Amino acid sequence: MEQQLDEVAINLLEQLIAIPSFSKEEDNTATVLEGFFEQHNIPTQRKGNNVWAINQNYNPSLPTILLNSHHDTVKPNTQYTRDPFLPEIIEGKLFGLGSNDAGGPLVCLIATFLHFYLQKNLKYNIVLAATAEEEISGSGGIESIWELLPKIDFAIVGEPTLCNMAVAEKGLMVLDCVARGKAGHAAREEGVNAIYEAIKDIEWIRNYKFPKVSQTLGEIKMTVTVINAGKQHNVVPAECGYTIDVRVTDQYTLEEVLEIIRSNVKSEVTPRSLRMRSSGIDSNHPLVLAAKDLNLELYGSPTTSDQALIPVPSVKMGPGDSARSHTADEFIYIAEIVKGIDTYIALLNKVIY
Repeated sequence: MEQQLDEVAINLLEQLIAIPSFSKEEDNTATVLEGFFEQHNIPTQRKGNNVWAINQNYNPSLPTILLNSHHDTVKPNTQYTRDPFLPEIIEGKLFGLGSNDAGGPLVCLIATFLHFYLQKNLKYNIVLAATAEEEISGSGGIESIWELLPKIDFAIVGEPTLCNMAVAEKGLMVLDCVARGKAGHAAREEGVNAIYEAIKDIEWIRNYKFPKVSQTLGEIKMTVTVINAGKQHNVVPAECGYTIDVRVTDQYTLEEVLEIIRSNVKSEVTPRSLRMRSSGIDSNHPLVLAAKDLNLELYGSPTTSDQALIPVPSVKMGPGDSARSHTADEFIYIAEIVKGIDTYIALLNKVIY
């Protein structure tokens, strides 16, 4: 790998770590990214807190690949023992909030973009997009700029995957449910307890197995994660609200899963969104074939990213480890950043579209 790219990526990541960039509050890191590209004489465009650039020798007759990652972060959890906004390199680890998710993948993709930016006779165009609101699946992120980008044919989404390639990703559907009963005095045989009504439905949710199982993503997973009912000890509650986290595979649409759930429970079921769909890519796609040539591990990912909002074939991959995401004292290994740039460049050099 070019030594300069190594240094450039680490320096940029340190700058990003030092600036709070919670979802919907990424304006300052977006400005830093604009300034970074300006220093490298690369024109950018910006909408909201999204910044993107296009390779210098863009050819509209060629296919276009999108390199995309996000610069927003979650808020630091309460178990942090370090300053989350102080980038420090200790024993080969770069500490700081967002270093692993997804600052490391982002700066590696940016370094990769720099590597190819001036090259002529590329087999495809390259668009780099640093986007916002990924951590909250917000509408002000990649969706908000999609129509402003050149026509995208395929994409790499930068997330911490140990540089392995996720060729499929589960979708996400969050359901707010309400079981209804009838209020009454707890001391008498009055009312219909909404909690007990909810328990019947929750037991079905806990035990139901969807018949179709994905080869890459396995089974659909439903988990009740929130429950709320009652206001005082001596009143039978008339309502019980609960929330289901549903991780959907490529074997069902979100609408199909929603209909199956609604037809099997008595509770009122309301989806928060039908946007975060499962994604996958053909096993013979040039990106996948290139990954196989590099002996990268291919797998299906249970977690959701901006890949769910990208309506073209895509993969998810990058340096860092998903297990470190959102943890206290988050870090990424310097060696992982080096490997990330090497791997992205090698992959793009092998892609024959």
